[in-house]
Amino acid sequence: MAISILSCLRIFTLVMFVLEPNRVLGSRHFGFISYGDNGAGMCASTVATHGYKCQEFEVKTDDGYILSVQRIPQGRVGGGGQIRQPVLLQHGVLVDGATWLLSPPEQSLAMMLADNGFDVWISNTRGTRYSRRHVTLDARDSEYWNWSWDELIVHDLPSVIDFIFKQTGQKIHYVGHSMGTLIALASFSEGREIDKVKSAALLSPIAYLSHMTTALGEVAARAFVGEITTIFGLAEFNPKGGPVNKLLKFFCAQPGVNCYDLMTAITGKNCCLNSSTVEIFLNDEPQSTSTKNLVHLAQTVRDGILSKYDYGNNYNLEHYGETKPPKYNLGNIPRDLPLFLSYGGQDALSDSKDVETLLDYLKFHDVDKLHVQYIKNYAHADFVMATNANDLVYNQIISFFRNYA
Repeated sequence: MAISILSCLRIFTLVMFVLEPNRVLGSRHFGFISYGDNGAGMCASTVATHGYKCQEFEVKTDDGYILSVQRIPQGRVGGGGQIRQPVLLQHGVLVDGATWLLSPPEQSLAMMLADNGFDVWISNTRGTRYSRRHVTLDARDSEYWNWSWDELIVHDLPSVIDFIFKQTGQKIHYVGHSMGTLIALASFSEGREIDKVKSAALLSPIAYLSHMTTALGEVAARAFVGEITTIFGLAEFNPKGGPVNKLLKFFCAQPGVNCYDLMTAITGKNCCLNSSTVEIFLNDEPQSTSTKNLVHLAQTVRDGILSKYDYGNNYNLEHYGETKPPKYNLGNIPRDLPLFLSYGGQDALSDSKDVETLLDYLKFHDVDKLHVQYIKNYAHADFVMATNANDLVYNQIISFFRNYA
């Protein structure tokens, strides 16, 4: 039952939250870094326990958010004296950086990278449990949650990349999963941080979401028939809060929706998950995000295009000077930027047809700089939790990064 509840929460990456969004209140943790019940940060609770050195950093964005960033500077066997290339790992929506640390060291991408000579950095998006502070706002303020993935592109990602660049003096390799791929692709299309990025590996790439093959996707589409022209509370979407249960029950009651196995219904049929890893995942996830962020993701589902947040015609005029939000043109991604894309044939979120649309935008990319991997039996969660991802995916990423050292 626990897996079903988790999976049901995944629907909110795809859905317009029209049921009382202004009632989703902020968390009680505010004004300080909350490390959970045991008081330990991610380094102490998840990394150091495996014998790795780990450092905690705070990165302040130019709009005042204070982000938690972890660094694994070397592998368990040492090697701290050598120059190691930095790699930034960026998680998806409704989770945090601990996603990269769920599996044992030999199956965890973060620890495998560290053991293979890389300097590993893990980012935590604003609003997640370790990144809930702001220079003037606290997480109870609705204004704290007034952002979507547009702001992650403009503020969070550049702030973290700039910080790593200043700390190491080197360009970074980037790894994103799900929404972590979306913000990277959109950022690269606008030329942001290109001078500080050496290469990028994108797992379950999310850019276009028109071909989701799930009953819940259809429910989400129906929920989006009406255009939103009023800005609601723009508050925190707390997956563990009461209003979510109401929304969950609403979707589960829809014809054709099977809430017994929503992990499969939403992410696709994951082939290779370990039950103990999933249990660890359920202990801490899902994480909060802003309602506005989920609205923006759902607009991508509904409209079939990749654009900035759609406020409605009048508000778009105020924000953008035109009635329609500007589009992100992925064809503008520099053709010589090394890209590694890995996607699965069973992924219900990053559907193969939508990935093909993305690849069409990249058709003029330098042939020797675009590497595409297709894994027939992989679904969305397999890329971060599969027991064989180390062999099928992570070793390929390590080789890819070494080719562009």
